[in-house]
Amino acid sequence: MTSEFHVATTGSDTAAGSKDQPFRTINRAAAVAQAGDTVIVHAGEYREWVKPRRGGLSDARRITYQAAEGEHVVIKGSERITGWVQESGTVWRAEVPNSLFGDFNPYAEEVGGDWIVYPEGAAHKHLGDVYLNGLSFYEADSPEAVAAPEARTEVVDNWTRTTDRVRNVEQTKLVWHASVGADTTTIRANFQGADPNAELVEINVRRSVFYPLVPHLDYITVRGFELAQAATPWTPPTADQPGLIGPNWSKGWIIEDNVIHDAKTSAVSIGKEASTGHNYATERGDKPGYQYQLESVFSALQIGWDKEHIGSHVIRRNTIFDCGQNGIVGHLGCVFSTIEDNHIYNIALKREFYGYEIGGIKLHAAIDVEIRHNRIHDCSLGTWLDWQTQGTRISRNVFYNNSRDIFIEVSHGPYLVEHNVFASPAAIELFSQGGAFVSNLIGGTVRVEAVMDRATPYHRPHSTQVAGYAYIRAGDDRWVSNLFVGGDPARAYGPGAEGEAPALPGTSAYDGYPSSFEAYIERIQSQPPGDHQRYLDVVQAVYARGNVYTAGARPFDGETDPLVTATATATVTDEGDGVYLVTDLPPEFDDARLAPVTGRDLERVRFADAEFEERDGTPAIIDVDLLGARKAADGRFTAGPIATLTSGESRTRIW
Repeated sequence: MTSEFHVATTGSDTAAGSKDQPFRTINRAAAVAQAGDTVIVHAGEYREWVKPRRGGLSDARRITYQAAEGEHVVIKGSERITGWVQESGTVWRAEVPNSLFGDFNPYAEEVGGDWIVYPEGAAHKHLGDVYLNGLSFYEADSPEAVAAPEARTEVVDNWTRTTDRVRNVEQTKLVWHASVGADTTTIRANFQGADPNAELVEINVRRSVFYPLVPHLDYITVRGFELAQAATPWTPPTADQPGLIGPNWSKGWIIEDNVIHDAKTSAVSIGKEASTGHNYATERGDKPGYQYQLESVFSALQIGWDKEHIGSHVIRRNTIFDCGQNGIVGHLGCVFSTIEDNHIYNIALKREFYGYEIGGIKLHAAIDVEIRHNRIHDCSLGTWLDWQTQGTRISRNVFYNNSRDIFIEVSHGPYLVEHNVFASPAAIELFSQGGAFVSNLIGGTVRVEAVMDRATPYHRPHSTQVAGYAYIRAGDDRWVSNLFVGGDPARAYGPGAEGEAPALPGTSAYDGYPSSFEAYIERIQSQPPGDHQRYLDVVQAVYARGNVYTAGARPFDGETDPLVTATATATVTDEGDGVYLVTDLPPEFDDARLAPVTGRDLERVRFADAEFEERDGTPAIIDVDLLGARKAADGRFTAGPIATLTSGESRTRIW
């Protein structure tokens, strides 16, 4: 027997929870909901941290939380603050009793942990925030700085722009500062002429908006809400990773059709929990974070990190924006998950704090994760897959206007990147090996770099079981039927640091690499006798065929018969809700055609000794283009992500 519970702002938590007698809070419904039940929340604003008490028992016996059909439901981690007193000019002060925060005061909690970076002597930021009519402020370093804030701008690589392109300069001057006392927290804010007692002013109060307190509450669906304004902490892979919303180390959640915004750090978390390590590198200072991250992998295996208990989440059709660190984050807990049809933008553009765990999507150990058909733009980094990217598939996504589109770090593969658009100046960074890039449009640079001082794990195919670990020699990559359209290294990165691998248009970063496995073996055999030493200085093979290089992009010197043309253009433009690819390609583009490839056509990955496969272990099928059209197995198609793309001028809606 399943039940349906209703929640409304006109209800009472002493009521029956029926449609006619609804509960007042979502948490009251969560306290009684059992496997198979549905909680329907009606229109209005709910200021609470929803903490599910139970999970479902299977995919067919879920607990579902959903907004009533056609009704706008907002759940916030903030509270409205009134009673502001004008101090001077445009600066106002509010005295907030600490009882409002309970045992978690975000204005006393710093944004900190492993891999965060503060300049020497810089003031640390806090988890609190202030919002004026929904717009978040910046934290000032002192009460005095609130009175005279400077216009906020950011430097993105080698050009400068306003912090958020859709917001004006005056709005970027909104700043706050908090002083935490024994009984009250004093918040000062510069409202730039607005009256905070007449406008909607909110402050962060709760850490999360929809997040269980305990792990292993499986099979929960969250659908159709607006979720906003949470004081989430910094979420590195070596710490507990709570988000504004997330499953907290469980299996089978579905997070769909929501609007999620204004997490101080991370919006959706499908990451690890604290028992496998919590900022030990920062707290203890005895070992590097890299070592503690290795340990967290084995600690997770000891507590049941496997497909039967963890991961297999679905995150789809959400709009995620205005978050300080990540749109979606996860280490270990993200395995076997699907991230699809999401719109992710304005991530880490305020740049109030910096660290090495930032991106629209930032995943560690993305084993058998599918990231498909997402629109990711105006992010500090579009997608960053770090460690153990294996069995991972990045398909049919649109990346543009990011500082960098995709970065794959210290992973061994196999991973597959197919039918995507990478249109930002810095398109692809590979500090990894074992990848396959098939039928992508790449409008920026490609950077390739070995990592010889960090050995990372690889796994048995489609499993969390560790098969071994190795350093990153770079190479062992496959490039098939991609369309490269220019790319300016200076615009992508500016002047490179000494010794840094260059970012280049095309695949020329691989010049000098062997072009077959046999050629690689010959180089190994020509080395002096020995064991691991003879492998250290030998780059791995790169397999490239059927690629088209235009507008200055240059092929890898081992590629056979690439098509190289002098002129072409490809740009991505926003027009309302639509995104368009505008191209002008030379006539010879039509002559470069290949049949669709499958996993059987892609060379085996060397270190992991694994093939390119679907999750069920069958050879990968790579025959659906960016627009969703299926390529006939007996057909021949031009390079790039759109099967019908032709020479000349064209304009194609891609989102």
